[in-house]
Amino acid sequence: MVDVVALGEMLIDFAPKSVNEEGYPTLAANPGGAPANFLAALNRYGCRTAMIGKVGEDMFGHLLIETLRKAGIDSSAVVVDPAVFTTLAFVSLDASGNRDFSFARKPGADTCLRPEEVPEEMIRGSRVFHFGTLSLTNEPAASATRQAVACAKQNGVLVSLDPNLRKPLWPNEEKAKEAILWSLAQADIVKISDEEIEFLWGITPEEGAEKLLAEFGVSLVYVTLGPKGCYAAAGKNRVTVNSPAGIHVVDTTGAGDIFGGSAMSQFLALGKTPGEVTEAELTHIVRFACTAASLSTQKHGGISSVPAKEEVLAKLG
Repeated sequence: MVDVVALGEMLIDFAPKSVNEEGYPTLAANPGGAPANFLAALNRYGCRTAMIGKVGEDMFGHLLIETLRKAGIDSSAVVVDPAVFTTLAFVSLDASGNRDFSFARKPGADTCLRPEEVPEEMIRGSRVFHFGTLSLTNEPAASATRQAVACAKQNGVLVSLDPNLRKPLWPNEEKAKEAILWSLAQADIVKISDEEIEFLWGITPEEGAEKLLAEFGVSLVYVTLGPKGCYAAAGKNRVTVNSPAGIHVVDTTGAGDIFGGSAMSQFLALGKTPGEVTEAELTHIVRFACTAASLSTQKHGGISSVPAKEEVLAKLG
């Protein structure tokens, strides 16, 4: 039995290292994909995890599977498909380390996961099922994702969601909103950014958290605020945690995913339902996750940037 099963994209992030005299970037390849980054943080902090997804029968697909293995993530449900290429993402960074993405995904292997390739027994045997909305942009992966979510809900498995909005991957913003709203209505635990709340409803992070609790049936909400930290809500508890000081940001790729996985690791360690978490426990969860995510921005990449637990605890003091 595993603690968390995630379904979704595994890909290669190409991040710029330098620029030649003609303006073309020299790129470094890093393993990534939001669900994989999320699981890497969970494994780093003592949880057992498994990945459901698809890669191509190519160099990068095999590298990604090996990266999962080294991270301790069960890759037995990752399908290797010779008919498609592993998805690639090209990352551009501004002076503050904030990133923008261009995707080679027409199609990418992650969009080609079929419903019959989803191992429902693995989902039924887990404590948490996690997904993001990039799995809903294209068929057949969209149907596979909905099937997996239904399996989790029918078997009493907690459903975790990170909307992970990437506008260029959607035909239009209305389609993106429709998919995110459907996903939010399925979830028990949500990690969402202040920018995504603004995109959906044009309201404040606090108002967005209340809306998710009251109207969508979510039990535990983390609203990440970029470099400012996080606002979290569960039951009657509301906490705001600032990000730690003294962080030199190099690359924010994967920071939100690492926040989500770190927070989930601390939540699962409590052995409680979301509604049973106390204010002090919620504060600890968010402080740990903010610190882990902040430390991750000092390195390039997603999976490869998850800090050791000892490093997080030392920063927490």
